Amino acid sequence: MTTARSLRIKSAQNQIIALCGGLDEAAEISHFGRSTVGRWNDLGDPTLMPLAALMALEAHCGQPLVTAALAEVCGRRLADPDAETVSQGNVMARHADAIIQAGELMAAGAAAFADGKVSPNEATTIDRAAGQLELALSQYRKALAGIRAAGGLSVVSSGAA
Repeated sequence: MTTARSLRIKSAQNQIIALCGGLDEAAEISHFGRSTVGRWNDLGDPTLMPLAALMALEAHCGQPLVTAALAEVCGRRLADPDAETVSQGNVMARHADAIIQAGELMAAGAAAFADGKVSPNEATTIDRAAGQLELALSQYRKALAGIRAAGGLSVVSSGAA
């Protein structure tokens, strides 16, 4: 596995651990020791999660982040079996979340690039922000797919003011 491919999977492992509440919580959920979970979380360590831990953590947080990363490095994408029902508030919330996450990514990049150097820690921070944006965009795209499937959505109130 190439370095970029393994780092993509390690980054997803890092995200799933964070979404589950950090090292201690992820250790409890996965039934592995804190030091083992720490190795999964460390981008510099080649240790990958076993399938049982991966399934437990993804089920806990409800996000198939590592599974999606595995599919991605194989040139595939995950798809939900059915589009979620979308309300006006849901699509607007997804839009807002995507914009917020894009701002977080821009801020992380600007802070890292300010001195003309990007340290490994800064690269990790940028990568985490990019992962959060990727997740927000994925949820936004699902909401938009639901609108397409429903034949559209009116975002203007039809009542008289």
